[in-house]
Amino acid sequence: MKVAFEPATASTFDTLAAWRYPPPYDFYDGDVEPVLNPERFWEARDGAGDLVGFLYFEDKGGGALEVGLGLRPDLTGRRLGLDFVLAALGFARAHFVPERIVLNVAEFNTRAIVVYERAGFRRTGSHVRSFERFGDVPFVEMELPP
Repeated sequence: MKVAFEPATASTFDTLAAWRYPPPYDFYDGDVEPVLNPERFWEARDGAGDLVGFLYFEDKGGGALEVGLGLRPDLTGRRLGLDFVLAALGFARAHFVPERIVLNVAEFNTRAIVVYERAGFRRTGSHVRSFERFGDVPFVEMELPP
């Protein structure tokens, strides 16, 4: 998957808010939580200029960069994830030059965990987050070895 990354705009967030994933992935619907730090988001567009995904980056200190990402709902489950993750990692390394890259993924999202492991991430821990809409949700913490 060839994509170009640009800072997200208000229009990007409007589009993301309308994205709907099938259960249980509706946990990732674009309007579940308000966007608190829009400056950390990037849009991913294909060669035709269509929005195909997004990236989120947060400096966690100590040389660690946290990455969050998502594909447009109709593109999930089509074997595009690994290429998208690898493109995102290439962008992250070039743009932010992190020493380490980390991410968190809901434990139920086994298809994403498999993709992250294929991209080289390893499980490093777990935690639970509470959501008004979903209750307590276990997360897997992962890190890409240097």
